[in-house]
Amino acid sequence: MQENNTALIAMSGGVDSSVAAYLTQRAGYTCAGVTMRLYRNEDIGLCQYRTCCSQRDIDDAAEVAFELDMPFHVADYTAAFKTQVIEKFVRVYENGGTPNPCIDCNRYMKFSHLLDFAAQKGYHYVVTGHYARIAYDEKTGRWLLKKAKDQQKDQSYVLYMLSQEQLARIMFPLGELTKPEVRDIAAQQGFVNARKHDSQDICFVPDGDYVAFMERFTGKQYAAGDYLDLSGKVVGRHRGAVCYTLGQRKGLRLALGEPVYVCQKSMADNTVTVGPESTLYTRSLIADDLNWIPFDKPAGPMRLTACTRHHQKEQAVTAALLSDGRLRLDFDVPQRAVTPGQAVVLYDGELVVGGGTIQESF
Repeated sequence: MQENNTALIAMSGGVDSSVAAYLTQRAGYTCAGVTMRLYRNEDIGLCQYRTCCSQRDIDDAAEVAFELDMPFHVADYTAAFKTQVIEKFVRVYENGGTPNPCIDCNRYMKFSHLLDFAAQKGYHYVVTGHYARIAYDEKTGRWLLKKAKDQQKDQSYVLYMLSQEQLARIMFPLGELTKPEVRDIAAQQGFVNARKHDSQDICFVPDGDYVAFMERFTGKQYAAGDYLDLSGKVVGRHRGAVCYTLGQRKGLRLALGEPVYVCQKSMADNTVTVGPESTLYTRSLIADDLNWIPFDKPAGPMRLTACTRHHQKEQAVTAALLSDGRLRLDFDVPQRAVTPGQAVVLYDGELVVGGGTIQESF
């Protein structure tokens, strides 16, 4: 029989999850720590300082759990991570999009597999070091997701997919704190990772070279192809359409007399179309794979703000469901390089309304 004062802490080995563990324990919860093993270091190249989930990170998490005198588990999800996150990452790139594996990791790993693991071990809550807040609306009976107090660290963008059932069993102890406050708490407790760098890269691409990673992972060698201008004329050779993202300027190795940007790709023809920056701006997008938080679905068009990438300044939009269940957003101001495969997240002030995956923009 589970008790509601039991919590499983997702410990990445970083300072945020360590302080989340300390705060949860101090609040009177019976706690255990868990680190997910998502890959083997030798499979992706040794992670060192600026990624997460390496063997070093597991060791750091275990040390903090020992200092807090709480049980510690390592949950091996390497097989699930490979199929649900890495293979999707490759598939989206090969289909011409730009994936967001951190959102998929939250969706499939932290807030699916870990919630199941917690239930199996007799823990009611899963606690993470995310900077976001959860609240309960007594009037509607709905759980709500809100931005963090520290706007510079707010991670609500990568959490928009959480369901009501998940929100009811998740706690974010850092939501009311700033990053300096969190580091101070860690230093006061003498945690080994008090000054550890934050993870910034995709954890399974530690050097940032996602194309080289995909070639190693798939065994493929992506073929070179033609650069086209807006008229369809060949203006150069590229090293594979999968290697480029919408809006990219650097690394094109083209000398056309004026700056050009990637404005379109054809994966079927392996062509990359380049043009002036003005071609990158669009006013509308279509998104699918939607999740709504304050309600089951919108009753009608809504005036909200939206982000089409993490840490983007929010933009005013009109949001409306289409008859086929997809979402259309019309921005007040044209947006640059809205990219298929990325998430669009909707806000009403500090409240996360929901979001989805961008299909197309126009």
